[in-house]
Amino acid sequence: MHKSDAIVLRVIDFSETSCVVTLLTREFGKITGLAKGARRKKNPFESALDLLAIVRLVFWPKAPRAMDLLTEAKLERRFRAGGKCLRRLYCAYYVAEIVGLLVEHNDPMPSVYDLTEETIRRLDGGCDPDWALFRFEMGLLNLLGHRPQLDACIGCGRPRRGNALWVAFAPIGGGTVCPACRVGQQHVLSVRTETIEFLNRIGQANFETAGELGPDPATVSEAREVLNHYVSHVAGREPRTQRFLKSMRTTQSTTRH
Repeated sequence: MHKSDAIVLRVIDFSETSCVVTLLTREFGKITGLAKGARRKKNPFESALDLLAIVRLVFWPKAPRAMDLLTEAKLERRFRAGGKCLRRLYCAYYVAEIVGLLVEHNDPMPSVYDLTEETIRRLDGGCDPDWALFRFEMGLLNLLGHRPQLDACIGCGRPRRGNALWVAFAPIGGGTVCPACRVGQQHVLSVRTETIEFLNRIGQANFETAGELGPDPATVSEAREVLNHYVSHVAGREPRTQRFLKSMRTTQSTTRH
């Protein structure tokens, strides 16, 4: 029997009384388990297995390629901001989805858990959702070994020229490329230098200082597009919640104009 703090990433109905739950645990990494009786009115989970909930989990590990058996979950914190702000809700859904896509099963990474939990708490509080996502994505990519190379060419290793107005960014290659190495690269994006520098600074900032970087809206929008392309490449597909967030930003932009 194992016990661990955990974040609920996904819940799927399995039968009339049970469900299959994917969680990110601090001590044991990402797991998927069967919660027998979780859909009954009286159950050992006490309605704790809600999406984005932070819980204290008890489970029995099973053999490789078999689901664990979840036996108990005590609610520590429920995500409540979604009832007041739809954007915060979808940002939190996005966090849960990319963790589910990028983090391997049964690979303990306490730092990934801590980053994810802090992000969910920030989104549930007063932190600007755009800053929370920027900081989370760059932090997660770094912890998983996928941080894009932004200060040098991925081909030849030469430092990026500081006086250039535009920089070539290759999502498939994993970072910026110089004009000579750009030949042969697929799906290269032309990105303003200030946007690349902004992403580089975000990767080094914490939640308290990230919002102080203060770029203009055009830089924020372009940085979001760059990360969308890159995260989709690393994940192997476009996250579904990414589309909803794009739609919401388009609607907000139209409304402002």
